[in-house]
Amino acid sequence: MTLTLHLPLELEQRLLQAASRRGFSLDEYTVQLLDKYLPPTDRRTEIVTLLQSWLDEKNPEEQQETGEYLIRTLDEDRFSDRQLFPAELKDISW
Repeated sequence: MTLTLHLPLELEQRLLQAASRRGFSLDEYTVQLLDKYLPPTDRRTEIVTLLQSWLDEKNPEEQQETGEYLIRTLDEDRFSDRQLFPAELKDISW
């Protein structure tokens, strides 16, 4: 695909310098940047990988804090007064 961009002069210069420093042509470097920063076509795999990396971290205290914060936030940010995670059901259903 051919794409024509009208870049501000300063941005063009920065792009040319960065490509040159890394030993790439302008086209190669621009394609690498687009590939790196555009969302992947399979967002689901990316999200699963991110969640798994969080689970693999061996810091149970931080995971506990994060879980409690998430539960508290989900219960506070609701249109209804009914809690999603009532305290009386902790360790029973969640």
